[in-house]
Amino acid sequence: MATNFIFFVFFLFTFSATSQDSDLETDCTNKWIHIRHLLPQFNLDLLSNCSAYPLFDNFCPYLANHGLGQKTHNKSHSWYRTDPFMLELVFHRRMLEYPCLTSDPTHANAIYVPYYGGLDSLKYLFGPEVNSSFQHGLDLYDFLVHVDSPNIWSRNYGHDHFMVMARPAWDFNQPLNSDPLYFGTSFLELPEFYNVTALTHESRAYPWQEQAIPYPTSFHPPNLAFFESWVNRLRRSRRTTLMLFAGGGGISANPNVRRSIRLECENATSMGANGTGYEKLCEFVDCSNGICQHDPIRFMKPMLQASFCLQPPGDTPTRRSTFDGILAGCIPVFFEDLSAKKQYGWHLPEEKYEEFSVSIPKEDVVFKGLSIVDVLTSIPRAQVRKMREKVLEMLPRVMYRKQGSSLGLRSKKDAFDIAIEGTLERIKSRLQEVAAQ
Repeated sequence: MATNFIFFVFFLFTFSATSQDSDLETDCTNKWIHIRHLLPQFNLDLLSNCSAYPLFDNFCPYLANHGLGQKTHNKSHSWYRTDPFMLELVFHRRMLEYPCLTSDPTHANAIYVPYYGGLDSLKYLFGPEVNSSFQHGLDLYDFLVHVDSPNIWSRNYGHDHFMVMARPAWDFNQPLNSDPLYFGTSFLELPEFYNVTALTHESRAYPWQEQAIPYPTSFHPPNLAFFESWVNRLRRSRRTTLMLFAGGGGISANPNVRRSIRLECENATSMGANGTGYEKLCEFVDCSNGICQHDPIRFMKPMLQASFCLQPPGDTPTRRSTFDGILAGCIPVFFEDLSAKKQYGWHLPEEKYEEFSVSIPKEDVVFKGLSIVDVLTSIPRAQVRKMREKVLEMLPRVMYRKQGSSLGLRSKKDAFDIAIEGTLERIKSRLQEVAAQ
């Protein structure tokens, strides 16, 4: 890990702020991005503290391969033990090969701030500054506005700036005057950052600053051949299980959708699947206490055999498992709109959801006794096949391909590409609104 970290630092400081990997035919009109130069305390120094928060986790192993983590096995080309909290690092590395970088901020359509806000929040969430969480981000603001080329900020007062914060936006939502303090920091409550676009794992119900982008999964193909090989495997996979739930929770006696799912899964297993066309009605993969997070084999093999993957909300509405399931060609089943439909509009357009997913209100399951098995078995098999094809069509949009990937694979827009497109369009719209005022 240390060797990889040293190489990453060397790479960041030697890579030019103007793209060196541009396709000569790339049209950069309205796509120029300038990367602000931050002090190491805002990004690289945070990586060196990877084992400093015992209440969180030692994330040193997941820094390897520029944030993709270690390979699942030595011969793997596309599969890594990726930690979703490393998205800031993954995104930064991909930004360095973006084809429309400019060293002139006055020429840029957007300004990228390579701040690892999620990692910086750890000292407030789990470290010594837990009682100072309202100060999260103030040192960054001071640097951007008063220290490093203040004219870059003052040109549009932050409306053209964007950053990645690899946690749910709720974790940055603590009111400035909160007493007593609760879990989280106040970064998104600071008036100083109201104009900045933050790309997060999950947005709030009524977001202003943030936009949710997909959690990184463990699949990061380096070229088109490996990508197409995986998609072909998904098409050949025998879906012998009707539905699968990979997760934890649901053991409380209090009514909740995860409890209902576990009970129905237990009952379905005991009843058998005669007459349904499946060998098994339900499979439960216990991922309690994070045991699946860095071990994709544990849940990916069962997902390959399931037609539907249940995605109930947990502590927050969204789940990384949604994207793991799509990567497995497993049709997602949602129980509330905030789990995806009202979150990932750039990557999974709202108008497409009926084509690739199933929606079942959690209230009907928990309080009205609606059977998930009955809903899913009522869907004609021809329609299930069409939905799975749509899932495979959406698959590239939620994966993060490996940095330095082949030109052929770059022809398919991935989660990073779509996030950049959406950010540029959002900033353009915001600047037009400001100019019209």
